[in-house]
Amino acid sequence: MMEQAAPDAGSAIAMTTLDLPLELNVQSLHLTDEQFYQLCVHNPELAIEQNAQGVLLVMPPVGGESGNQEFELGLDLGIWNRQTQLGKVFSSSTVFQLPIGSKRSPDVAWVDLFRWQVLTPEQRRKFPPLAPDFVMELRSTTDSLASLQAKMQEYMASGVQLAWLINPQEQQVEIYRPGQAEEVRLLPTELSGESVLPGFRLKLERFIAP
Repeated sequence: MMEQAAPDAGSAIAMTTLDLPLELNVQSLHLTDEQFYQLCVHNPELAIEQNAQGVLLVMPPVGGESGNQEFELGLDLGIWNRQTQLGKVFSSSTVFQLPIGSKRSPDVAWVDLFRWQVLTPEQRRKFPPLAPDFVMELRSTTDSLASLQAKMQEYMASGVQLAWLINPQEQQVEIYRPGQAEEVRLLPTELSGESVLPGFRLKLERFIAP
């Protein structure tokens, strides 16, 4: 089945028709990894994800405020990584094939260099079949908090070692670690990359919610 990502109350986003280049029964849609890749290739204007239940989600674009905030967060991680050369940083355009079967695009993701290098050239060129070591999600005005929290649980079930869900609307950040309950901090705060991103620290001020 195909769904548009659920917006928060008050936003109005039209449903989107997907161009399916494959002969599929859309009432019981079960895509292989290659079919999902081809679906995304044939719909380059759409940001498509798939949850662990196989539901396709068309993610709405973010506004200027959220887009700028997302870029700045990724830039901070990129500067740290350029200095340490410990891994690879990925933007929100990258789809990861998670071990639990979902296909997700974190706003910011980081993969340890060794884990990246063991992938084949084709696996790197397409949607990498692994869970990032670190992910960051920034809630926009069109994001349902419950949907984002479910997404974070998928990350942890897939082997992500550290994840941050930054929520400007509530002026807080949720920190996810394997085998632990999420930690909630109010802004402003300073986040540590802990053992996953050694030496990385991110200062988060209070957001002007878009």
